[in-house]
Amino acid sequence: MVEARKSKPVAGPKAPQFSLPELRPFDGGALETEGDYDGVAFEGLDLSGAGARGAHFLDCALRRCVLDEAVLKRARLVDSALEEVRGVGADLSEAQLRDVEIRDARLGGLQLSGATLTRVRVRGGKIDFLNLRQAALTDVVFENCLLVEPDFGGARLERVAFTDCEVRGADLNAATLRDVDLRGAAALEITRGWDRLSGAVISPSQLLDLAPHFAAQLGVRVE
Repeated sequence: MVEARKSKPVAGPKAPQFSLPELRPFDGGALETEGDYDGVAFEGLDLSGAGARGAHFLDCALRRCVLDEAVLKRARLVDSALEEVRGVGADLSEAQLRDVEIRDARLGGLQLSGATLTRVRVRGGKIDFLNLRQAALTDVVFENCLLVEPDFGGARLERVAFTDCEVRGADLNAATLRDVDLRGAAALEITRGWDRLSGAVISPSQLLDLAPHFAAQLGVRVE
């Protein structure tokens, strides 16, 4: 008699590990290219169009800031929090985010292509058209948020979880998944990349919802 193999438990994401020190207020002025910001609080600022390519933010908090068309390409955000930020078209492509929490953000067209996200939690809020193409996500949690048409094309996801969040129109084309937990998603809609779900775990009810797409992928007719 052949014994059934036990499924391997899904490795959960590691939480961000940081505690903000007492912060000093930002002294105003424009953000600088390759600027160095350590222990700074950015409170209620309009940072639209800011040019801070390659800037380094350590132990910082951005609270209720507007980030329309802000350019933070290749920036580094470490041990930092973004709270209630909003805006359209912010560019953080090729940025590095490590031990970061993003809370109650309302963002559209956020560019994180080629970025590296390590121990990042996105909690609450709504992000439309999130671009994570070719990004590397390790120990990332999307919690109680709404993601509309997120693009994970060519991205690498390891120990990533979706908890009590809605994922609408996700693109997984050419993505690589390992220990990705989709069971907690309140809604899960995938438009491309059905064949890339190897390495993910889904619930039985999600399987029923996705079954027609899997059948189509395999060329199976269901009548």
